[in-house]
Amino acid sequence: MSGRIFQNVVLQFKETTSNIVGVIDSEGTVIACSELGEIGKKCPDAVAHINAADGECVAFEGRTFKALAGWGSQFDFAAFASGEDALSRMVCAMASVALNGAKACYEEKHDKASFIKSIISDNILLSDIYMRAKELHVPAEIPCGVFVLRQLDDRSETIPLELVHNLFPDRQTNFVLSMGEADVVFITQLSDGADVRELEKIAAMLENATRVNGESTVVVGIGTVANHLRDLAKSYKEAQIAIEVGKVFDTERYVINYDSLGIGRLIYQLPTTLCEMFLQEVFKKNPIDALDKETLFTIYKFFENNLNVSETARKLFVHRNTLVYRLEKIKKLTGLDLREFDDAITFKVALMVKKYLTSRGIEA
Repeated sequence: MSGRIFQNVVLQFKETTSNIVGVIDSEGTVIACSELGEIGKKCPDAVAHINAADGECVAFEGRTFKALAGWGSQFDFAAFASGEDALSRMVCAMASVALNGAKACYEEKHDKASFIKSIISDNILLSDIYMRAKELHVPAEIPCGVFVLRQLDDRSETIPLELVHNLFPDRQTNFVLSMGEADVVFITQLSDGADVRELEKIAAMLENATRVNGESTVVVGIGTVANHLRDLAKSYKEAQIAIEVGKVFDTERYVINYDSLGIGRLIYQLPTTLCEMFLQEVFKKNPIDALDKETLFTIYKFFENNLNVSETARKLFVHRNTLVYRLEKIKKLTGLDLREFDDAITFKVALMVKKYLTSRGIEA
């Protein structure tokens, strides 16, 4: 960010206060100051104190500092005023308000991360994407991966943006954006010909890095590769859908790829009324709720073992004839013979539809 933007603001303070007002960057270098001779001087020892102040004013070696608003837990820029008294604190706080306004205005027009955030939020016209990309020197046709990190309910606190930044430190090709209260979006440029394995490798890195005491704290959704900037919004929505569908049909996975959702994605997009009609047509004899937990467990195991009676019996530690008896019982209750491929498919889809309706709070 250009120091000239800050310099225009701090010079205005020279006429209203006797305090020296300025701005330092994340390394402690003065990049703007009402006393021009101070520009370029360094005060690196102040950096740790500013970060520890968590956005509040902090006095250090004859100056009062206050971090400006930023994306991460570590400050990018901080305002300062000479002195450590109450007046200096007030001047520093007032300067930070003015500087934050200038910074936000600049970022809206010139910051790459803000530009990318506008694209995925659908807050920019398609025709403007090309123009802004050219102004910001952002390549428009480089393939990018889009990942959404969503914290698990009641298991984690806010996802630390700086943690993701540290994994992928190049801020020219990687963007970490806070979207809402629970989501963080990570967008990274990919090599030409990047495939599903590369996307899932990156997602696994993100999930592993955010674990606490070995336990997962986030679920990572993966969108399809965005081959153009205009495709970022579509890929972002796909990553969100991947998380939503995975929450219904695959609760044991913490990395979910939109391209691997299979039939779950189709069911998730169906109207609930259509799903209810389907269940009523399939289970004419008895509703699916007529099956007890043991029977449902048997059915799931039968599907897991590819409709193999002998292998399923072995996994259930029961005699083959016992399993055959259970399958006959299911046939009598539902009218579907799970040993027949077509009936097995119908029943499998019906179980998924039932799970989807339950997730929507609908009893069928």
